[in-house]
Amino acid sequence: MTAELTEALPPPQRLALSYASSRSRPAHLALLSLDARMGGIIRNRGEPLLVQMRLAWWRDMLRRPAREWPGGDPVLDRLAGWREPAGLAALADGWEALLADDLGASAIAEFVGGRGEAFVCLARQLGVEAEADVREAAENWALADLAANLTDGEERALVVDYGRSRPAAPRLSASLRPLAVLAGLGTLALQRSGAPLLHGPRSLAIALRIGFTGR
Repeated sequence: MTAELTEALPPPQRLALSYASSRSRPAHLALLSLDARMGGIIRNRGEPLLVQMRLAWWRDMLRRPAREWPGGDPVLDRLAGWREPAGLAALADGWEALLADDLGASAIAEFVGGRGEAFVCLARQLGVEAEADVREAAENWALADLAANLTDGEERALVVDYGRSRPAAPRLSASLRPLAVLAGLGTLALQRSGAPLLHGPRSLAIALRIGFTGR
């Protein structure tokens, strides 16, 4: 099941996960898999109300005690041992913001804020402090990832401008090396006006450098 969850991740997240320590890898895989699941719900939209209902289901589950979760879902099974999985519910709020008719500054802020809060929850699970740094790095990656996946040129430009106004991601604890890799790739992608996070040899070199050195 671990291999199946890993293979289901987008390539940048899968690459970043390869730099996780054996201790932090299960928690990273759980969060990245949850994020990918919610992203899939949005991409396969269909009826907006049904999309909202599916995201609401995840939000409700994460806020309940794990003993009340249904069994058999590989993502929930991975999260069952977390101390405070309710903090991950913000991820559903963030993805839901992308259902807005117009992608404005408020929707962008809510989306990246949801991903940022989810990584803060991961940091707590791993015993890492410096929440502001973790949130900053996660939001920088979230902006770049959003820009790279937008097909509307005006919306992409808006997200890129939003991202370029932010400070560079700070250095993170070694326990959060995958996030450091994603943030580094995100910074480069925003500099390239919203290009894919993995685009050419330079992005691979950055991932390799940050993966081994943290910066």
